[in-house]
Amino acid sequence: MTRTIPGSVSAMRSSASKDATLLKVKGLKTHFFTEDGVVKAVDGVDFEVKRGEIFGLVGESGCGKSVTALSILRLIDRPGKIVDGEVYFTDIALHELSEREMTDLRGRRISMIFQQPVSSLNPVFTGGDQVAEVLKIHWSMEKQEAWNRSIELFKTVGIADDEEKVYAYPHELSGGQAQRVMIAMALATVPELLIADEPSTALDVTIQAQILDLLKELRTKMETSIILITHDLGVIAEMVDRVAVMYAGVIVEQADINTLFEEPIHPYTIGLMGSIPVLGKVTDRLEVIPGSVPNLIDLPPGCRFAPRCRSRVKHKLEICTKQEPDLIPFRQGHLVRCWLYQDSMEHKAPIRAD
Repeated sequence: MTRTIPGSVSAMRSSASKDATLLKVKGLKTHFFTEDGVVKAVDGVDFEVKRGEIFGLVGESGCGKSVTALSILRLIDRPGKIVDGEVYFTDIALHELSEREMTDLRGRRISMIFQQPVSSLNPVFTGGDQVAEVLKIHWSMEKQEAWNRSIELFKTVGIADDEEKVYAYPHELSGGQAQRVMIAMALATVPELLIADEPSTALDVTIQAQILDLLKELRTKMETSIILITHDLGVIAEMVDRVAVMYAGVIVEQADINTLFEEPIHPYTIGLMGSIPVLGKVTDRLEVIPGSVPNLIDLPPGCRFAPRCRSRVKHKLEICTKQEPDLIPFRQGHLVRCWLYQDSMEHKAPIRAD
């Protein structure tokens, strides 16, 4: 006998509202204590993931996306440390769990697909063995039952010759096949939340599209929520329902996908959008964001984007270099961290919501 979705999980999902919050992250801070100083990789991140949605976390390399994901699962090693914040999964306070309780939850109710699939797989075990091991640990399956289920999962994630590839070692798999094995491992227990960290970055364009289509299909079939981490705005546009834009360890803008692409409001997001070539649109040059990303050990005072911000200069905003803005609602469901849109005791925002 093989199993699909455990009864408790199935009942929970069928009875839960689609608009219900599955994951809530509040004030998350993860710092790395190095000889050169404290790297504030994640420095006060807040967001929610609804049941059944794909939530995007986008930003350039080094902005804190992957560290945010690892912090949710409490997989931060020294010299890193989660110094503040709360993470709630359904009604469970993950930040209060013991390591044993967290270990039981990881891979069973929350799974993660890591970057570089070949290096993430154990080289001395076949792909089928590694998927079966997840089932034996979390569902207490017998060896043969777990093996049969592994073959089913290989078929589910679209691995050709699934009954042969279960015997293949990681070095015998292509990049796309290895990524599909990682997805099979992550989905083996039918998790409620899947964190996909750059799941298609190392793959060619055709395989990339197949992997992303697979994730969307599995979201629909298994009702699994997904946090999709990427630096690729094209992937974000194709995949997600809502998105948060990260810059230098904080979220600077958050909205549903249509709003963000049709009306971005943070200067950094606007700069990112302007740097994307548009098919069929002829332009002399793409927009370039001036300057460089700040050193997370020595962040500038005030807004982290201020030294690169043309809008600050245009509106002659002095507060930007003195005080950091909060992430606040600009319109319904549209959050932004920028002095262009919020007041303080000594500052009046130059732009107002309609």
